[in-house]
Amino acid sequence: MQSLRAMFSHPRGDAVAGVVVFLVAVPLCLGIALASGVPPVSGLVAGVVGGLLVPFLSRSPLSVTGPAAGLTSIVLFETKALGSFERLLAATMIAGAIQVALGLLRTGRFASLVAEPVIRGMLAAIGVIIVWKQLPALVGGEGAVTEMISSFALGPALVAGVSLVVLYGWGRTPLARHAFLPPALIVVTLGVCMGLAFAGRPGLAIDPRQLVDVPLGGWSALRDALPVPEVGSLRDPAVWRVALTLALVASIETLLSLKAIDGLDPLRRTSPPDRELVAQGAANMASGWLGGLPVTAVIVRSGANLQAGGRERLSALVHGALLAVAVLFAGRLLNMIPLACLAAVLVQVGLKLASPKLLLEEWRLGWTRFVPFAGTVAAVLATDLLKGVVAGIALELAIRIVSGRSSGDRKAA
Repeated sequence: MQSLRAMFSHPRGDAVAGVVVFLVAVPLCLGIALASGVPPVSGLVAGVVGGLLVPFLSRSPLSVTGPAAGLTSIVLFETKALGSFERLLAATMIAGAIQVALGLLRTGRFASLVAEPVIRGMLAAIGVIIVWKQLPALVGGEGAVTEMISSFALGPALVAGVSLVVLYGWGRTPLARHAFLPPALIVVTLGVCMGLAFAGRPGLAIDPRQLVDVPLGGWSALRDALPVPEVGSLRDPAVWRVALTLALVASIETLLSLKAIDGLDPLRRTSPPDRELVAQGAANMASGWLGGLPVTAVIVRSGANLQAGGRERLSALVHGALLAVAVLFAGRLLNMIPLACLAAVLVQVGLKLASPKLLLEEWRLGWTRFVPFAGTVAAVLATDLLKGVVAGIALELAIRIVSGRSSGDRKAA
């Protein structure tokens, strides 16, 4: 009861912040679904589940849960490996159960044992994958990067170009001071306007295949359109392997986001990590069952929540409720959004994760940091996320041993 009272202790400010987070979340939920190669509605459903369920289970006042860019490469590659998104949904449910178990076993504190260079290398590799996979969508293509020229369409390319200019130039305008005008929302609005202006113009008109496609017709249409988890695959070892990967990466990303947003909290509150793992696990079980993407606590939406004046979990709940309304009643509006502007949003997200500035920073901090960072990036790109992170951890431990011995030899001499 005390927890519920705390949730509703700042109703006015949290309601406003919830609206802002909703405006940030819509393009991100759609874009992450696009990057993951799944129906756009699965990204929205994941955002709804994260917004409506996690606030009642979590004790983090500022974090917001939804589909995360850090899981896109896993969903994209493992869906192909498993043969269907329905099997990936089953893995998501198992991953949620694993997270609940990790929380009950109080393992949240062990996340700090993963060295920072390995974590940053993992995120940088994810950024590279996101950018590479979104390049065709910037010009209206659906295939590989090698097919960009043959699939080039002027309308989507213009939308993407304008979107990138806005995304990278927004911070230099006076409007950037207003939290209720997130640049991703401006990009989506401009994309819709450009799509309407291009309609009927030869060479510029945006094909329906290059627009968002969510089901119309309310709850019944949504229920019929959502993929259903393949429960029979729960006995497949390959599904359990994917579930373990999802659980570990989602837990690490959640705990990193939790730590980051707690550090920015003006009230200096500390969120219990084990409770957060239980909340995230429950959300993943529900999201997988309902046909949504796997979720984590996400720093972009959490940061928007804080900047907009959010103080308690009510803001996350409001954002989830608004997403549900959008899914059920605003399908026609969502279906006017060009995929090219969502691809531009994701390219910006990917370049933030894998920025050249990050590479230079790790280089300047010395070889003992740069080698595990670069090794993790290379291993993830060459294999998959879980194997890459394990390889990075092993490399980091080996470097610690070698550098420790070298230091000991110098002291002995």
